[in-house]
Amino acid sequence: MTAPENIQHAHAPGRLSRRTLLGATAGGVLLAGATVPAAAHAAPAPRCYTRTEWSARPPRSATQVIGKPDHIVIHHTASPNVTDYSLAAAYKVQHWIQDLHMDTNRWIDIGNQLTISRGGYLMEGRSKSLSSINNGLNVLGAQTANHNSHTIGIEHEGIYVNANPTVALFDMSVLTCAWLCTKYGLDPHVAIVGHRDYNSTQCPGDVFYARLPELRDRVAAVLLG
Repeated sequence: MTAPENIQHAHAPGRLSRRTLLGATAGGVLLAGATVPAAAHAAPAPRCYTRTEWSARPPRSATQVIGKPDHIVIHHTASPNVTDYSLAAAYKVQHWIQDLHMDTNRWIDIGNQLTISRGGYLMEGRSKSLSSINNGLNVLGAQTANHNSHTIGIEHEGIYVNANPTVALFDMSVLTCAWLCTKYGLDPHVAIVGHRDYNSTQCPGDVFYARLPELRDRVAAVLLG
């Protein structure tokens, strides 16, 4: 789930070479981005349901548009693994997240930039997220404490401590991450991380976290066409 609202700007590390990044050990998170190989295929944008479509509440204050992120953070909502995979159910969970973040956490808006439902529907999160992504930029969210200034977060509906994500959800995560890697020029093997890589949390769950190598490989395959 998302972390407390925090707008501290993390130190921006120097850019490392692709060889250095991919040759590093997997014992920790690499905080530098890496460009996608020149031969990479431009992944198309998946269908994303806008805030207007899911009837989002307006933010309490202006959304801050910032530069492109260097990491894509994978979250789970830690909500029930519902079996209603409809678009209506997707809208319902998005309202639940926004209400939690605004009314309980007292944040200015929903904390994450994107959400994927168990039915595989992709939805815009924080205000201006979709337009910012399409322009190669990002909005300052509240999804990874102390690292919001350089990351973009994807909430995945459900709890994946012991259960697997649905096929539809995982497939959409692949397409979404490929789109983001294309927009931001990121290498999926470096850029895609779990929430727990930055903060002390079970998120995105042991099962989903164990599948991040698969997610990275599948995204890379999409980018290679």
